[in-house]
Amino acid sequence: MTDTEKRPPRIDEVARIAGVSPITVSRALRQPEKVAEDKRRRIQAAIEQTGYEPNQHAIRLRAGGRPAAAPASTLVTAFVSNIANPQFSRAVRACAEVLEPAGYRLMMGETAYSYARETAMIQSLRDLRPAAVLFTGVIELEENREALRALGVPVMETWAYPQDPIDMLVGFSNFDGGRLVGEHFGERGYRRVAYVGRGGGRGVLRLQGFKEGLAKHGLRPIAELPVEGPAGLAEGRTAMAALLQQDEAPDAAFFGNDLLAIGALFEARRRGLSVPGDLAVAGFGDIELAEALEPGLTTVRIDSDDIGRRAGQMLLTRLGGGVPERGIELVELSLVVRASA
Repeated sequence: MTDTEKRPPRIDEVARIAGVSPITVSRALRQPEKVAEDKRRRIQAAIEQTGYEPNQHAIRLRAGGRPAAAPASTLVTAFVSNIANPQFSRAVRACAEVLEPAGYRLMMGETAYSYARETAMIQSLRDLRPAAVLFTGVIELEENREALRALGVPVMETWAYPQDPIDMLVGFSNFDGGRLVGEHFGERGYRRVAYVGRGGGRGVLRLQGFKEGLAKHGLRPIAELPVEGPAGLAEGRTAMAALLQQDEAPDAAFFGNDLLAIGALFEARRRGLSVPGDLAVAGFGDIELAEALEPGLTTVRIDSDDIGRRAGQMLLTRLGGGVPERGIELVELSLVVRASA
């Protein structure tokens, strides 16, 4: 038996036989009422010819759009941006607490903010064929968005608030989070401010919001230090050292996540600097350690547990053949002011 004969049929084979695109097949499986009847018939014939087993949505197609039974797969894949960041693990755990009593199990992987790793993991889903997919982030590459649509399963994106999610979304405005910090720095009288964070994705949005908040007080950052990949304590230490070597030393710095900010606090303490006397520090996320530190970390609060629960409830509704009341949910942010700023 050849390798082609051994592997299960894929959605692109169904599309080829039916004479439509994989996206049309996916749409017919998820929302059959949005696909012309003749195309639905060709797709259903191709499914029967190939033996393709999508999930509960194929049964919905046969039933003319009526809710279907649960899918054969009970696996939900969750891809986190940074496995060391407790925010993401808390969200996945909260999601699991919703899904597992219904018989589903979560499997977690890390994209590490890498397009290459993200693409490889999404491609692997074609063979894994999970019941649903969750990301602690949003998918930016159009080819990966199309590949996820073609899976024909519920897809949940989080941690941002784009206008065009692939399927479902529980997110927040990274721009607004950055703006809150910029406004706070300006109100507290800091004048030489810096930003440290990712140079792409939601890091750009946080920086843009930060700049807008500063602009209300006639300010702009004197330094912007990009940090790539899964940034943690070590990167925060390195960033603080770099900030202190600037020609003009900042009096306040906004770090794109709490782990970066905490690493910076540790480095400042090692160098004998006073926080916030010599340098104020703010983070993003409000992980548990942020409050336990001395001084406590000023940060943008994100309720990771709430994000995970909401995502889990929406996924569970879809996996049961229903339609969530809202496919996109906005999570509110707030600034928690502590002694570091």
